[in-house]
Amino acid sequence: MQNFIYYNPTKVVFGKDSISKLSTLLPSAKIMLIYGGGSIKNNGIYQQVIEQLEGHDWCEFSGVEPNPEFETLMKAVSMVKSEDVEFILAVGGGSVIDGAKFVAAATDFEGEPWDILAKGAKVKSAKSLGCILTLPATGTETNTSSVVTRREYNLKLPFMSEHVRPQFAVLDPEVTYSLPERQLANGVVDAFVHVIEQYLTYPVNASVQDRFAESILSNLIDIGPQVLMSKDYELRANLMWNATQALSGLIGAGVPQDWSTHMIGHELTALYNLDHAVTLAIILPRVMQHQREHKREKLLQYAERVWGLSRYDEEGAINLVIEKTEQFFRDMGIKTTLSEYDIDSDVAEKVASRLEKAGKTKIGERQNITPEDVRKIVTASL
Repeated sequence: MQNFIYYNPTKVVFGKDSISKLSTLLPSAKIMLIYGGGSIKNNGIYQQVIEQLEGHDWCEFSGVEPNPEFETLMKAVSMVKSEDVEFILAVGGGSVIDGAKFVAAATDFEGEPWDILAKGAKVKSAKSLGCILTLPATGTETNTSSVVTRREYNLKLPFMSEHVRPQFAVLDPEVTYSLPERQLANGVVDAFVHVIEQYLTYPVNASVQDRFAESILSNLIDIGPQVLMSKDYELRANLMWNATQALSGLIGAGVPQDWSTHMIGHELTALYNLDHAVTLAIILPRVMQHQREHKREKLLQYAERVWGLSRYDEEGAINLVIEKTEQFFRDMGIKTTLSEYDIDSDVAEKVASRLEKAGKTKIGERQNITPEDVRKIVTASL
């Protein structure tokens, strides 16, 4: 196992009626409520939050998009400054919480905020924030990561900072009852691939991380299709907690991590506006196939422990586990080839060139995926 430092101080308030505990979590400070397109007003969450904000000095900012836009978030930054906001409360899914993280960082940043994303400029401080999760998927509610889109440049870029880790995360599984099937499916696939990116690399004898990762993968395979058909509380609760733990930092501690599927997927989202989870479902099976020799030991472990396949015929087991992984995504209702989204063959060159231009010429856990490899992976995804 590799050396690591693990620290996760986010306070999680989980379960039925957990939004009713919000008032006990909020500081005595000027608060900005930030949310998306208004669905929280239709499903009753907004009203619950407003009741908990009674007695607090607060303002609100709405309109954070899926794949949050830099331009929109900079408007929120202006409001934070003009209203002297001291604490940000994000209510929504991964995009809203990611957006709030950027707002928190950009408000205090000395310089051009775009540099946080484009140049990796260090975030030295940020406004404090907390969140209420409405869509289990990204795990952003308990981690330090954020991804922001800048449509005018066709870019989708991440940043990380301990300063933007939420102080608290309210997780009420009942809020998922109003989610459409597409969002639930995306959430399951997003969480699944988050685990794979940290698990399916090469062995470093990290038994706790491996077994924990395998349990999350097995859970998602089991409950994923069920949540599309049922509003059973226990199913939704387990989905929410699995998605949070998929990227809370624990299973990634002390192990090599890949993230090439995400890097390629981000380019597809920026170019074609595909759902993030859709890009992951398209690309992951092709990354697994392309990197099968480099990932051989973990692929066989994954096949045996997660899917119950025999290692007797190693090549056959690897072929079958890749097929089963892709079929799982299709069982979630997600198409897994680019041609099914009317994307033609020039996509491979576009994606490879964009990664190359961004300096991402050696990606993956072994840093052995080059732009030419990306072309092959994307071409195989057609």
